[in-house]
Amino acid sequence: MRESNFKSPFFSVIICTFNRAALLNRALDSLLHQPESDWEAIIIDDGSTDNTKEILNKYLEQNQNIKYFFQENHGSGYSKNEGLKQSSGRYISFLDSDDEYLHEHLTSRKKILLENSTIDLLYGGAKIIGNPYVPDFENPGKQIHLDNCIIGGTLFIKREMALKIGGFSALRFGEDYEFFQRAIKHNFKIMKTEEPTYVYHRDGDDSLCDSKKKINFFLD
Repeated sequence: MRESNFKSPFFSVIICTFNRAALLNRALDSLLHQPESDWEAIIIDDGSTDNTKEILNKYLEQNQNIKYFFQENHGSGYSKNEGLKQSSGRYISFLDSDDEYLHEHLTSRKKILLENSTIDLLYGGAKIIGNPYVPDFENPGKQIHLDNCIIGGTLFIKREMALKIGGFSALRFGEDYEFFQRAIKHNFKIMKTEEPTYVYHRDGDDSLCDSKKKINFFLD
């Protein structure tokens, strides 16, 4: 039970990870270096067998607003839903463990959300490092540019609205696309930004997109 004087943060940043010990420092340091400080981070470790927990220990010891949860491997959709359940922020967002935020990422998104308080879901605004083309989810033989896709890490969603439609489906990939489609069906007020402050890495051997777990989807 939460204390009566508990103040919910503006952002809950959900970080789902699996055997990403070598990349976690970059992701977490980019979050900690944000000028915007009204956030909590929810790390969902999806059954890592490397030294992920060892890497995270120093962050957990030094930052009370970073929380860590370990689970058996269930995939990205289940993990995001667990992060949503553990969160308390006004808006939930994401930081993939192989990606990073530019310095002004949270500041710029907070400004947009405060100026457009009726928006239920904000997305877009990524800097792509590496190959900008990905398979189309509904036609894997077709390559599409990421400018025409949803990049899940860029989503900012009102927590109450995410809970209202049941959160994310327990899919191993494609959960962002499926959620986005349900948001449209439930008449979410949706806005796109072009400010490229989310750094989406597709340049590493461990890219989830290349292993078809971090697929992005074509927007009609």
